[in-house]
Amino acid sequence: MPKVGMEPIRRRQLIQATMEAIDEAGLADATVIRIARRAGVSAGIISHYFGGKDGLLEATMRQILHDLGEAVATRRAALGQAEPRAHLEAIIDGNFDRSQVSGPVAKTWLAFWASSMHQPALQRLQSVNDRRLYSNLCHQFRRCLPRDEARRAAQGLAAMIDGLWLRGALAPEGLDVAQARRLAYDYLDQQLAREPALA
Repeated sequence: MPKVGMEPIRRRQLIQATMEAIDEAGLADATVIRIARRAGVSAGIISHYFGGKDGLLEATMRQILHDLGEAVATRRAALGQAEPRAHLEAIIDGNFDRSQVSGPVAKTWLAFWASSMHQPALQRLQSVNDRRLYSNLCHQFRRCLPRDEARRAAQGLAAMIDGLWLRGALAPEGLDVAQARRLAYDYLDQQLAREPALA
């Protein structure tokens, strides 16, 4: 009989082992057996908790997305009623948070993006993530730009965040977070300069 309270611990172990296995071998070779070995459990536990590898990958991405949401929310909560620029910077910073750019997480993100084109459950997660980023950016830009300009600025900044992240994740030396943030801030400056009161 399993020990009471072990399920959350086992789930966290398996999610961490999944990221490590993807980091080490890529998604295709991150087999259930490899993941189970890394977690120090039997392969049957993965089926028991997640229904198989696809369910485990979905749970792993849900955890990474949760961490992303927390990274942004924590920064924004500390700002209170600050100006839109501060909130936009917090969204940028949250997307380049340490929880999102480490080797195992970065490679899991890449695997997730590729797999989301073929797996409806992952596609839904990606769609929710895209909408959340755009909505948060658009809301803040709308506080200081006309609606259409705010939408364009939000689309552009979302694309820039994703593009900078993707280029950094694919670079052999990894993502230069400070440089990525500077470039995103430069774009932000250009968009906010459209509003005379904030120029």
